[in-house]
Amino acid sequence: MEELRNNTGQNLGIAALIAAIITFVVAVIPCLGLIAIIPGIIAIVLASVGLSQAARKNSPRGVLLAGLIIGIIASLIAVSQAFVVEKIVQKADKDHNWPNGIQNIINDVHDNVTRELEDAKISIKVESNGGKVEISASPDKKDREQKLEDLERGNTQKDDTLQKKK
Repeated sequence: MEELRNNTGQNLGIAALIAAIITFVVAVIPCLGLIAIIPGIIAIVLASVGLSQAARKNSPRGVLLAGLIIGIIASLIAVSQAFVVEKIVQKADKDHNWPNGIQNIINDVHDNVTRELEDAKISIKVESNGGKVEISASPDKKDREQKLEDLERGNTQKDDTLQKKK
């Protein structure tokens, strides 16, 4: 004779397991972990109510226990995020210069990139249908200024910067 199983509390177990998984996923994301406390509490409450119902009707408790355990662990991870945030805030209070330090690093990188681009020598060659165009730019700023002045005056002499070969 088969024994009939009662599924009392299983819907609560599934809901608790889903809430616990959501809690765990959100809890491990830095800076968002504190938000995971809310679904963690929901998962623990649902699993606890489901376990009490399952105990009264002698129903299976596997899903309910899984939801409860994952919910508790994920909630502890979420609470630990509060301690991490507290340590970061304490560090920021001690070191009032950290925003300026970041700004100084950004300015240094900007200056280095600008300096490298100013010192770069560029050469572009384009060939099409037997024609060839070559453009060269040197880092010599005075040379570029002189060529611009020549172009402004209307001097259209060929120079070594722009050559068209056929």
